[in-house]
Amino acid sequence: MSWAEDQLEIQALLARYARAVDTKDWALYRSVFTDDAHIDYTSAGAIAGGRDEVIDWLSAGFATIPWSMHYITNIEADIDGDRATVQAMFYNPMQLPGMTAQSACGGYYHHALVRTAEGWRSRSLREENIWFSNPPGG
Repeated sequence: MSWAEDQLEIQALLARYARAVDTKDWALYRSVFTDDAHIDYTSAGAIAGGRDEVIDWLSAGFATIPWSMHYITNIEADIDGDRATVQAMFYNPMQLPGMTAQSACGGYYHHALVRTAEGWRSRSLREENIWFSNPPGG
């Protein structure tokens, strides 16, 4: 695969991640990650753990969120053979339960990707939440 093809596939993987979270499609979310992936959302006050543990937590928590809309931009992928280190910015406006005003947060996603037989997959994701407007509890 060429460098450009790898870049496009990695961008598509991150788009699939955003769509999976926003549509609450946890099977699609699972397809973004390796079986042994570690996911860390602690900077946003959420969970860190294995893929399936995080999916269980997200599916319960996101069931109460009326809507979210993740935008992932400025994707920088440093590809080295079958591994890639990726940093991307995110912006996420959302409607939180029990709140009338829109909330939003933003920051960076840090992925460690591996090339698999099914294409690029994330072995590790760390969210670096930089800001949060109108958070729960004020």
